[in-house]
Amino acid sequence: MAAAAVEIPPQPAPALPDYLTDQDAVLKDSEAKWRYGRAPDYSKTRKVFAETKQMTHEAGSLPELVQNLVKNWEVEASFKTSLSDWRTVDRPNYSFAINGSDPQDAEHMLRVGTYNAIISPNEYYSPEYSDFGSSHKTFKRMMPTFAWEVLEVYSGPPTVAFKWRHWGVMKADYVGFNNKGEKVTAPAHGGTIDIQGVTVATVNEKVQLQSVRTWFDPMDMFRQIAPHGVMKKEAVDKSIPPTEAIDSDQKVEIEQALKPVGMELPEGHPSVDVEGLVEATGCPFAGGAGKEAVKPFLPTEEQIGEKEAEKKEALLQESEQYREERYLRKGE
Repeated sequence: MAAAAVEIPPQPAPALPDYLTDQDAVLKDSEAKWRYGRAPDYSKTRKVFAETKQMTHEAGSLPELVQNLVKNWEVEASFKTSLSDWRTVDRPNYSFAINGSDPQDAEHMLRVGTYNAIISPNEYYSPEYSDFGSSHKTFKRMMPTFAWEVLEVYSGPPTVAFKWRHWGVMKADYVGFNNKGEKVTAPAHGGTIDIQGVTVATVNEKVQLQSVRTWFDPMDMFRQIAPHGVMKKEAVDKSIPPTEAIDSDQKVEIEQALKPVGMELPEGHPSVDVEGLVEATGCPFAGGAGKEAVKPFLPTEEQIGEKEAEKKEALLQESEQYREERYLRKGE
């Protein structure tokens, strides 16, 4: 008797990680070490996203999954202080680079912060004179909500290429440190700051980020922040940590005592009245002597007459030469 065929029921597809299906998944990680002792509140940013986004992706679609992954990664990179708590990255194989720069590991971003990791020094901002705390004060005070969305996905795993948009409203003054270490201010204009870029990322079998390469123009953001350029610059005391200096009203007064070159006198030498010497001897390039040293040479009447005579003589010679040349041409 032939054995009855046994049908094997289809295996259910493995469940997707929550950081792909829920944009707020990692905010629920109660056991994680959060930068300020608890998970941040993204409710206002999510509200702005829902009300002003350009794209509405179908639930479960690749664009929505990529969008959720990056949003959860941004939360972890900004607020989880222990790399072991980052669930969105393949930690041993993770690296991040902006605009073709040298790749940096997760520890670098954890140390300097997301803003300092993606912005190069310029006349508006510099990571060299900013720290994690000051960078968040600079951007989050100016723009309390900074929403992010995927506009288009060009390829799927394991290499995911996509175009994105980052936007918010400038509600307060921009205050930051530039590439000279100066505190710069641009007044709030109440308008929208809207930047776009492209990212190419590789992911592992758990759809965790590995190599992340992003291209965008950071100066486009600053041109929108300060359409009329930096309105105010202040020297600051660089001995104060950036997190404190950004809130400090303390300014550095720069005083330069100008000393004539070569006028230093040996100790014990009697003082010299330099102005008196100039007044007494006169300046060889100023004419006259004594008090007249401050006046330039003025031509005498005799010199003026000589100049006029020279001009007349030159004109006469040119006239005679012209008549002679004309006569010779007629002879030809």
